[in-house]
Amino acid sequence: MVQGNTFFEIAAILGLATVLGVVGQKLRQPLLIMFLATGILAGPSCLGIIASYHEIELLAHMGIALLLFIVGLKLDLHLIRTTGPVALATGLGQIVFTSLIGYAIALLLGMSPLNAAYLAVALTFSSTIIIVKLLSDKKEIDSLHGQIAIGFLIVQDIAAILALVGLTTLGSSMAVAEGGSAVGVALSIVLKGVGLLGLIALLMRYPLPALTRRLAHSQEMLILFAISWAVFLGAASEWLGFSKEVGAFLAGVSLASTGYRDAIGARLTSLRDFLLLFFFIDLGARLDWSTVGAQMEASVIFSLFVLIGNPLIVLAIMGVMGYRRRTGFLAGLTVAQISEFSLIVAALGLGLGHITQETMGLITLVGVVTIFVSTYMILYSSQLYTLLSGPLKIFERRNPYREAAIDTLKEAPAVDVILVGLGNYGSALAEYLLRWRRAVIGVDFDPASLGRWRTRGMAVLYGDMGDPEIHEHLPLAKARWVVSTVRSVELNMALVQHLKSSGYSGKVALTAADQEEAELFEKNGAHVVFRPFADAAEQAAAALTHAMDFLPDNVDWPITFREIRVLPEAQVVGQAIRDIPLRSLGGVSILAVSRAGRVYYDPGPEFQIYPGDRLVIMGPPEGLKEAESLLGQLESRDDASASDDRFEIAEIRVGDESGRAGQTLAELRFRQTYGVTVIGIRRGDERIMAVTPAEKILAGDCLIVIGGSSRLHALRQDEPL
Repeated sequence: MVQGNTFFEIAAILGLATVLGVVGQKLRQPLLIMFLATGILAGPSCLGIIASYHEIELLAHMGIALLLFIVGLKLDLHLIRTTGPVALATGLGQIVFTSLIGYAIALLLGMSPLNAAYLAVALTFSSTIIIVKLLSDKKEIDSLHGQIAIGFLIVQDIAAILALVGLTTLGSSMAVAEGGSAVGVALSIVLKGVGLLGLIALLMRYPLPALTRRLAHSQEMLILFAISWAVFLGAASEWLGFSKEVGAFLAGVSLASTGYRDAIGARLTSLRDFLLLFFFIDLGARLDWSTVGAQMEASVIFSLFVLIGNPLIVLAIMGVMGYRRRTGFLAGLTVAQISEFSLIVAALGLGLGHITQETMGLITLVGVVTIFVSTYMILYSSQLYTLLSGPLKIFERRNPYREAAIDTLKEAPAVDVILVGLGNYGSALAEYLLRWRRAVIGVDFDPASLGRWRTRGMAVLYGDMGDPEIHEHLPLAKARWVVSTVRSVELNMALVQHLKSSGYSGKVALTAADQEEAELFEKNGAHVVFRPFADAAEQAAAALTHAMDFLPDNVDWPITFREIRVLPEAQVVGQAIRDIPLRSLGGVSILAVSRAGRVYYDPGPEFQIYPGDRLVIMGPPEGLKEAESLLGQLESRDDASASDDRFEIAEIRVGDESGRAGQTLAELRFRQTYGVTVIGIRRGDERIMAVTPAEKILAGDCLIVIGGSSRLHALRQDEPL
């Protein structure tokens, strides 16, 4: 029943693709591999489901056109500029070296020059789609190696487009040259190409921006226009003698300058993935398995070259350009596979009669092997680097000056906090720490984030705390706290282990996503565990409950109510209500105060304001704005006041001839006299943990005391007691 019925064929193929897709997810593999497997299983060599090759081929061509349309739409030349010469040099260098070495290997294996050339070109391209997905899943897309990798992958995409243009032009010239001169054909193609580019440039400047603005009022019309425009330019390009893929790419470029590129790209990504399914299914179904056995040896050689040779080429180029070997290694792993563009170029060459079916099968086989293996290489890149970091030292200059230029870490007398992770949560934490005059060093692998904080004068260090070598550059011996705001169990656990192995004696704070992670971190020695989601939810629930309980309903009267939370560093903290000049601001008054779950209605003039209080103020709208500004003013703190409030623990020795020996802590009025608390006593080999006021101190005791740094400083002046 399936045979001869296209609808049933497509249904069976999609069902098979879904099942294999689930398997691929379990194996953490890209769907591309599973789509190829679907084509192989549904093809004539296995289940024989596919009979409607023309329909599947049409859908495959639509998928390729849409892929290239989105590539053109999202072509980010700014990223190449921001990553500097490294993206261009690494991208072009990798293409040149990979193609030359690959071509030489192919010739040594006895391939013809034209087949060897196609194979060499196919080995140079890496999958931007797969790499972006993997880096996004690992949250490394904004890291230095992630940005460099995306930069040189864009260079590869441009090279692939140029290769497609060149091949289609060559194919057209060969077809037409049979009835005319080669010079005339070449001139005709050049003129057509210039005319097409000129027309698109005019459309980009004048009608397209206005047209997209008008159509943007309806998302459906905007997407319909984008698809129609891609298909129309693809058809026009093919009519002019180029390929439909080139036309679709130019259609994407023409819309890239509009303000709707992201909206169009986001809506078309799912359609692109669906249609590309049929390209890979068609490719898998047409794979001639009778030739695969003869290609096994060659496929192993070329797969090893791509998996090992391509990363080493990138690693060497980035090492020469002044990057650390870790950055070069992680960026190099992103080129350890061939891409969908490799298969598209090979399929085009097969259609033009330039390569044999055997070469097409070899390229497909290399693609399957390299994509499958490189996925795990990228997923476990940190473990791979730890294993290989020693031998990779030959790829790092003595002074990796490009990365060193990002750092502003200088020798510091003392550091309050080494803050790991400067994302949204980490940046907010840094903001408050700096406001409280704490000495902070920020660590992150996002150059843009480091740049923002560097301009504000904060010491920053580029690096990943999962890298053991980064600890050599940190003043751990002078740091009181190491705080990680990164929500990654693996990274936080690795950080704790590295700190322990480094002999770090300070405090550690980690960030957990849930209670299970928090318990794990506490078990492994974290002194403080942040739970931003739980804390934010708790605050939000408290604020909502508070508002529901006693915010009055609005009435038809020129008076407004507003809730304000008192920050810990606000100037009004500790002041009585009578000392806060709210009445002068147009009659603003404090209606109620919520503190620790209790509501104080109509507080009196002697009522003191505490940190974290929620005030409900009442007054005219203009006065409330001024009152909010007044209550939000922060206290100006100097370094001395910040250090006076710091709690410290110290050991204070009781002298052998001390007159205080034999007296209890209560008799000595120890806490009242010195302003510190005795929390333990070390007496020879004995440790007294539970200290009561009736505890006697003896000559030679070491008192473990806690208190403000100024009080401890004064007490040390009297040591031994």
